[in-house]
Amino acid sequence: MSYDIIIVGGGIAGLTSAAFIAKAGLKTLLCEKQSVVGGLVSSFYHEGFLFDGGARGIVDSGIVKPMLNQLGLSLELNKSIVSIGIEDQMVYVESISSLTEYRDMLAKLYPDSGEDIDLILAEMRKVMDYMDILYGIENPLFKDLKKDREYLLKTLIPWSFRFVMKARKIKNFNSPVYDYLGKLSDNESLIDIISQHFFQETPASFALSYFSLYLDYEYPVKGTQELVDVIKQSINNSRGVVHTDTEIGKIDIANKVIYDVKGKAYEYKKLIWAADINQLYKVVDMETVLDSITKKNIEERKALIDGKKGGDSIFSLFLAVDLDKNYFKELSSGHCFYTPSKFGQSKIFDSLHYISRSTNKTEIYKWMSDYLEHTTYEIAIPSLRNENLAPKGKTGLVISVLMDHGFISNIKSLGLYEDFKSFAESKIIDVINDNLYKGLKNKVIFSFSSTPLTIERLTGNHEGGITGWAFTNTEIPSVTKMTHIKKSCETPIPDVYQAGQWTYSPSGLPISILTGKIAADAVVKSFLKNKM
Repeated sequence: MSYDIIIVGGGIAGLTSAAFIAKAGLKTLLCEKQSVVGGLVSSFYHEGFLFDGGARGIVDSGIVKPMLNQLGLSLELNKSIVSIGIEDQMVYVESISSLTEYRDMLAKLYPDSGEDIDLILAEMRKVMDYMDILYGIENPLFKDLKKDREYLLKTLIPWSFRFVMKARKIKNFNSPVYDYLGKLSDNESLIDIISQHFFQETPASFALSYFSLYLDYEYPVKGTQELVDVIKQSINNSRGVVHTDTEIGKIDIANKVIYDVKGKAYEYKKLIWAADINQLYKVVDMETVLDSITKKNIEERKALIDGKKGGDSIFSLFLAVDLDKNYFKELSSGHCFYTPSKFGQSKIFDSLHYISRSTNKTEIYKWMSDYLEHTTYEIAIPSLRNENLAPKGKTGLVISVLMDHGFISNIKSLGLYEDFKSFAESKIIDVINDNLYKGLKNKVIFSFSSTPLTIERLTGNHEGGITGWAFTNTEIPSVTKMTHIKKSCETPIPDVYQAGQWTYSPSGLPISILTGKIAADAVVKSFLKNKM
């Protein structure tokens, strides 16, 4: 079969690219190796309970809704209030004024660090002001500037001046958040509590803006999978073709042909790789790269990527309990970040490198037990955002913690994988039962869990990374500046573009959508130019 444009990877970036390309009238094929599309944006039902397997909510960031509008799609979203809890304290992030309540909570927990807390909150306000500028308008890539002159003159141009001024200042926040906060306070636990929500070495410019992100959370009424479903329907309506269970095993650059692992061939004029970027350079058949300069450029890109770590991943507990949603409504919102102890995890986490190589089961389990008593949990309760997502009188929860791929890989190599999962599930239930949802343990209907290895297997993501590249890499092999994001789709491979979380760092759902749109625009423009 021959197509104008083929997209490899059916995550949110690939779906976005395919939807816009198909809408442009080009013959479009989307190939996804799994039996369903969506990648890290997914929902599933188990015994009548809906669980979100990836993203726990939707952050618009001036991208998601404009994308839907430009595609002519409708998606009903509910406001999703985020709550932040530490020990027996809980704050609901409902407006910018919630920062004051957050400050009071921290001051109550750390009464000797009032001045430090005020300094930190002042820095947070500075970064949030920048983020409000960055994502405070509908992204221009989803607007027709020739037709929408009012948007151009009254919104985009004034915004551009503010953005340039703020972009200069945000460079002051490029250091890792833990190091940055260390300049404002010597209270290690206080620093932990604020920074351990995030991945290792997360820049302060990203981490300190999280209040802005929390204010922007919404939730599709049928679960996050609904976002995937409406985009897929758009592709189908535009006569695009979606092939699942189609893993690509080879790219013939000279003849512009891709082969799936079963040997079936698909011809393309342009190709967008929206899957794991490491896999792209594994399946390119270098024998079909005839130009020596191109071959050299591809080899250099392969070398740049080789050995780079994927971003942190997560361990998730999927839990159903015989408790009504109103029980949970009294204690937290439907999307909660909860830390059971005000004494942070840094001293425990400092030994991660060692414990990831240990062969001593007792030692490994002791470390995990300590970690789960001090880390921060992300808790999502779908039925608090739509009561129909769980059986009446019962509740489903997804409880997640950050988890290192190397740590869990070592456990699997020791033959402890399933036993460890059971241990971690039980420990998480104990911690949450003892500190936040008392009585939950005796009401469990069922539980099961996923690890970074699960994410790696289901999505193909390198090391189960959920936001692309790790900040711990000495050099991140992707675009990292918003001013350069249009270049994120470029590869050294002729007529091959890229999109998705591996092409811009850090990359969440909105950025994946944005890179998908950028790649789509690039190939459509190139295709139409060549055709003319």
